[in-house]
Amino acid sequence: MPRPPAVDLYSDTQTRPTAAMRRAMADAEVGDEQQGTDPTVNRLCARTAEMLGQEAGLFLPTGTMCNLVAVAAHTSPGDAIVASADSHIVRSETGGAAAYSGVITDLLPADRGRFGPEAAAEALAPGHVYRPWPRLVCLEQTHNFGGGTVWPLGQYRAVAEAAHEAGVPVHTDGARLFNATVASGTDPEVWGEPVESIWIDFTKGLGAPIGAVLVGGRDFIQAARMHKHRCGGAMRQAGIAAAGCLHALDHHIERLADDHANAARLAEGLAALGLGTEEVETNMVWIEVAPTGSGAAEFLERLAARDVRMSRVEERVRAVTHLDVAAADIETAIAAVAAVLDESA
Repeated sequence: MPRPPAVDLYSDTQTRPTAAMRRAMADAEVGDEQQGTDPTVNRLCARTAEMLGQEAGLFLPTGTMCNLVAVAAHTSPGDAIVASADSHIVRSETGGAAAYSGVITDLLPADRGRFGPEAAAEALAPGHVYRPWPRLVCLEQTHNFGGGTVWPLGQYRAVAEAAHEAGVPVHTDGARLFNATVASGTDPEVWGEPVESIWIDFTKGLGAPIGAVLVGGRDFIQAARMHKHRCGGAMRQAGIAAAGCLHALDHHIERLADDHANAARLAEGLAALGLGTEEVETNMVWIEVAPTGSGAAEFLERLAARDVRMSRVEERVRAVTHLDVAAADIETAIAAVAAVLDESA
């Protein structure tokens, strides 16, 4: 098998559990998750719901499944959901909402993933025989394809208020929500309380190997549980995985600030080399590689030859800092990019 690159900036999904997290997982108290008797899973769900100001939580294997079952629990076939055109639920989930729930998506243009209450209100006009009824607004915090951007709290609340005035609930894809809380200096509950459902992914910046928790009202979670089972998401002794997530809550939230600092340093170093980067708000650096004289694929191939890995999104390159990337690795990555540029020149 090929060995991992020396510096892996492909995604924050590339983290590996720390030794302390592995010990916590090995020592976990377990039961039957499907029957609701796994005590570690139950503690994780209750703690996450409390942190986000919601009544109940549901443990799922992946964040994508959180979105899948949440849309299903909020909607009926033939309904419309409203989301930014570049949201994860639209671009990266293989049409799951349409395939599973039978909904269409009303795509809103957005500024780095964020739209305003006026755009939301317009999209939430009542449906009729020629237009499906909008039944759910979907937000994303932080916004991946927007560049790891953080919704300003006032704008976030205003969009939720516009949805509620139209009688429509709001669901937040909170895969990297703790990156937003650390970057903005806010508590998690301020993002959870204005919406009807929200979830946390523990396998990104928090560094756990598996698991996400969807939270909301008790009735909503009961409906979501049915869809979780229908999707094949019910588990047995899942406390082993949940223990890693609990460890992450205890030890890996505040350290996200290190990832943000490393991303800012990477952007600074790349800018000094003449590459364009979008404004860095959290742990993502989006890079324009046109100045290299090559396309994104060729640039990444040359970078990989120097043992540094990033990812391609169309003709842009994305670098994501995380638990397994140290400050010294950032300097290594900058030097590797400089070597690629010298070669191109």
